[in-house]
Amino acid sequence: MGSPSAARSRRRSAGQLHALAGLQRELQATDPNGRRKYLRDFSEAFRDYESLLSLAQVEEELCQSDVVLVGDYHALPASQHFASQILERISRCGRSVVLGVETVFARDQHILDEWMRGEIEDGELRERIRFDLDWGYDWEPFRALLVTARQYAVGVYGLDCMPRDDLRKIARRDRHAAQKIAEIARRHANAIVVALFGESHLAPSHIPEVLRVALPDAGVLTLLQNIDHLYWRAAGERHEHVQAVRVESDVICVFNATPLEKYESYRQCIERWREEHTTPDLAPTFYNLVDALARFLHIDKYATHNGTQPVYLVDRMPEVYSRPSDEAMRKLLARKGVRDEELREILGRIEASGCCYVPRMKAIFVRQFQMVGGAEEAARFVHHACHSAATAGEPGDREELFYTRVLEHALGYFGSRLLYPARPAVRGFDLGILTASLPEDDEVPNLFIGAKFSSAVEWLGYMLGSELYDAYLAGNVSKRYIRSLFFRKLSGPAAHDTCMQIARKARQPHRT
Repeated sequence: MGSPSAARSRRRSAGQLHALAGLQRELQATDPNGRRKYLRDFSEAFRDYESLLSLAQVEEELCQSDVVLVGDYHALPASQHFASQILERISRCGRSVVLGVETVFARDQHILDEWMRGEIEDGELRERIRFDLDWGYDWEPFRALLVTARQYAVGVYGLDCMPRDDLRKIARRDRHAAQKIAEIARRHANAIVVALFGESHLAPSHIPEVLRVALPDAGVLTLLQNIDHLYWRAAGERHEHVQAVRVESDVICVFNATPLEKYESYRQCIERWREEHTTPDLAPTFYNLVDALARFLHIDKYATHNGTQPVYLVDRMPEVYSRPSDEAMRKLLARKGVRDEELREILGRIEASGCCYVPRMKAIFVRQFQMVGGAEEAARFVHHACHSAATAGEPGDREELFYTRVLEHALGYFGSRLLYPARPAVRGFDLGILTASLPEDDEVPNLFIGAKFSSAVEWLGYMLGSELYDAYLAGNVSKRYIRSLFFRKLSGPAAHDTCMQIARKARQPHRT
């Protein structure tokens, strides 16, 4: 004969279980990842609890913690609403609070900061963090969470990185998120860090384990929501409604929705995704080109230390504005302090190549995708990301600027040929022209003034890049050497010396 608690659980749960049976079969048929080990780690981790808790007791636990990892069921608005309540409750107990969210990529932190300062509206935030394209869940609960955070939190941070749709690399995302949480905790030493992440990431061996290594002395509380096994077990308690349970000393689960609510909200999301029809999204195309170059150059996008790798390249990916309106583009450029001359240059490059990467804005503007232009801009981004940390300030005198720009165009062209070998070679005159000293300022020919200067350095850079590509195909230069070019310091005479070195290697007899 079963226990009284089991009988109560069956009677309380019978209706829901009948309704859930068909719904879960439907969801399992649409989700091929349900049996993955990563997800099993979570579902098998929390099967029982130690004791019941009231919400007042949960609040007390919150206020005594240093970091609170909150499990989010993305499709369920109640999950985000509860996260908002957490911020209010921590603020009420007199502690400062910081919010970190999986929803926003860490690379888009500058956009979140602009919204927090009131510089952009909700709609622009939604568009620029690619909420509908990269996240796809209900916007309103997340917007409400951010509004609450702007009222109560001393900071809001994006925690995630690409790729979201590849479970084979999900452990890298966990390590990245733990590192970001640790950085935020050290930056806000007296605040409680609340990190809202998908519930499967909070299995004991996932983010919590990595975070405890990164913050060994911190009090880390894992706060789960509406875990199925715990819900059904709590249904056998004598209490009419169990608010929360203590799973372990550092793990709590609260109940603010039923399993039927959870899975029905997910089903509705799937239906909405099926019905949506959007224009082509060009951002994944550019990111794929960047990934290809990174693999060629043996760059680890998740590297955590400087040296031969850019730190967390995955967080430095540029914004991609696919076919923005003139009004939106001009508004953004004006806010960034772009002057008329630079604006004309950006628009001119877009007109010629279909897109333009603007380093200081960390953005690529696209009107029309063209493989040649897209590949070159992707290469320009990779070059900038690799050498920018080692290069102090802008080029100094005219000669330094000249050779710096030639080298930038050369590596952009070389990268585009790697990604699109059908791009025509650029030939002209002998590269020996690069070895000639530039004339004094009062003798500068018209070729090196204004627009003609830009055309000249682009043409010379393309020729140098074309010769470098030929030398690579012939075996005269190695991948290792090419990789080193992307990391060269460009201050002082370095750009001139690098251009001379490439020209000399390109003029060597080709191997057979």
